[in-house]
Amino acid sequence: MSTTPGLRVGPVPVGPGPGRGGPRHPEDGAPSHSLERLGAGALGWIGRHLDHFDPFAPAHGAARTPDPGGAHRPAKAALELALLTHCWTRLDPGDDPRRAEATVRVRAIWLHPGFPRLLTAEPRGATQYRLACAALAPAGTEDAPFRAALDRLTAADLAPAGRSPYQRLELRYYADKAGVAHAVESYPELARRNVLVTLPATALARARRRDALADRDAVESRDTQDAQDAQDAQDAHGTTAPRPDEPPVTVPEAYALTHSAFYLSDFARTGPGLPDAAVADAAALTGRLLDHCVRHDWWDLAAELVMTQVCLGLDPTGTPEGTAALACLARAQRPDGSIPGRSAATRASTADPAPEYFAKAYHTTLVTALMTLLLGTGRTP
Repeated sequence: MSTTPGLRVGPVPVGPGPGRGGPRHPEDGAPSHSLERLGAGALGWIGRHLDHFDPFAPAHGAARTPDPGGAHRPAKAALELALLTHCWTRLDPGDDPRRAEATVRVRAIWLHPGFPRLLTAEPRGATQYRLACAALAPAGTEDAPFRAALDRLTAADLAPAGRSPYQRLELRYYADKAGVAHAVESYPELARRNVLVTLPATALARARRRDALADRDAVESRDTQDAQDAQDAQDAHGTTAPRPDEPPVTVPEAYALTHSAFYLSDFARTGPGLPDAAVADAAALTGRLLDHCVRHDWWDLAAELVMTQVCLGLDPTGTPEGTAALACLARAQRPDGSIPGRSAATRASTADPAPEYFAKAYHTTLVTALMTLLLGTGRTP
């Protein structure tokens, strides 16, 4: 199995195991046709909106909706398009005209003299954006203007000091792919400290504390007659007071979990390099998070967690939570192929101006497209 320089190669866990589905067969009733529609729709929408990913497209460049990171957001959209084409090429090297068209657009953006300015418009993300730009650069951009910005990175820009284990992993992943020297520790060391290993235990401890607090509050509330009457009524009907439906971890922690799986496995290209017990614990936490995402229609995180299952060696179509998440995304998809936002609560309206709709919809639609590619659908027929 080939991999990029600096990334380690390891087996991806397969077969039966905690939270894993077995091989999928046609008679299993897996929604392969729905997945194909989901992937084809998302990739089709992206292909029809390449101008919106391009910060220099004359038809849309002046019409973008301003926001606090206005100059930064167009660079982010372009980098995400480059990530899609990068992974798509590795997953399906065939002659797909959709991928070819998207790659041509990425190359034009990378060759534009104004692109380096967008990469450094937001100082906090400038180092990571420049590294990602070089790491995901398509063929034919070896002499592009962004290379000069990459050369200006200093030892301080690449220093691991002051970064969390997750941030060091992200730095190493893109620096290695960009061919930039750094002092970040090895992948096995990063994996041992990563949230994929540490977060499951943290989530379990938090759940136990919440349960203990809820039990204590329930006891204290029964000190009043009204509470006792309510409890008696509940007992008479065989019900108990519902507890808050909280996610197992915070949303930022959940995204750190998904992105860690992407980087440690090079987007499912290798094994994540975790001990078997850690893989099982991470898979179990991913499943609980997926359950929560489905209940609350958190589409973007659901798509990333399905990708995480793949990166951990699972078949999402063989797990109940994976199947539910795929069905959730299929329900969310609009007839034009887009997923209209990160969640139902923040979804775009079809009445929104085109730039506003794109700003809300593009990320989740792109992640969904990449998810279907990892699952083996949405590729060249």
